[in-house]
Amino acid sequence: MTTGMLRDDALKGKTIIITGGGTGLGKAMTKYFLQLGANCVITSRKLDVLQKTADELEAETGGKCLALQCDVRLYHEVERMVNDAIATFGKVDVLLNNAAGNFISPTERLSAGAFKAIIGIVLEGSVNCTLALGKHWIANKETNKVVLNIVTTYAWTGSPYVVPSATAKAGVLAMTRSLAVEWAKYGIRMNAIAPGPFPTKGAWDRLVPGDLQEKFDLKNRVPLKRVGEHQELANLAAYLVSDFSGYVNGDVITIDGGEWLNGAGEFSMFEAVSESQWDDIEKMVRGAKSE
Repeated sequence: MTTGMLRDDALKGKTIIITGGGTGLGKAMTKYFLQLGANCVITSRKLDVLQKTADELEAETGGKCLALQCDVRLYHEVERMVNDAIATFGKVDVLLNNAAGNFISPTERLSAGAFKAIIGIVLEGSVNCTLALGKHWIANKETNKVVLNIVTTYAWTGSPYVVPSATAKAGVLAMTRSLAVEWAKYGIRMNAIAPGPFPTKGAWDRLVPGDLQEKFDLKNRVPLKRVGEHQELANLAAYLVSDFSGYVNGDVITIDGGEWLNGAGEFSMFEAVSESQWDDIEKMVRGAKSE
């Protein structure tokens, strides 16, 4: 399904912050939010990428998209970003915690710094943004607000070879369910989406580099025998941040074609990789990062 599912004005008047909104799935969701009438704020550390995306999406949709540089690991930068968004649009209605990072590697090959990098972006970043906006909403008695977190199916199963990501995403999922109960009285809903394989050029080239993409064809793990279309994820995200989902709170919705049921641990196929192949993978990953 590559067409939108909601009526054209479904998000009219809402302002949505999307972390990691400059590329990939974040960009796809932002585009659909704009098409549905929302004002969008996209954030990441790379302002040049953000601004290019914002200009492109405004031209395509006619909507308003504000690019704000922000390192979500740093709370003071998050506070500044939130304040700038409010100064521009008057309010923020939705936070989409989408910023992420990942490594494919045997855990014993990872440094403590590698763990810290992923947990900092995924878990601390989601906490920082949620806390900054939650405090603002609660202090100002603003209701009908939504936080939507992008997690993974291995947040509840765990998965080999992506342990930092699994650890961080499990924390985000726990935060989602905890705050769904605690903050409901303030008119704040908390939900999550757990996507399966939705390949994007940059992220998947780093995760599964070179000819390994052909060897480990992701669609072969999916009972539906295909990967996801970006619009399918955007449709689900738009529903969950809209008023149509006003009674959905504390849930995590899986959109993976049945993949996790077919074999828990999305990257467990890497068990078949030899030590020499891991050396080759590291060289390819480092080469992709330097491009």
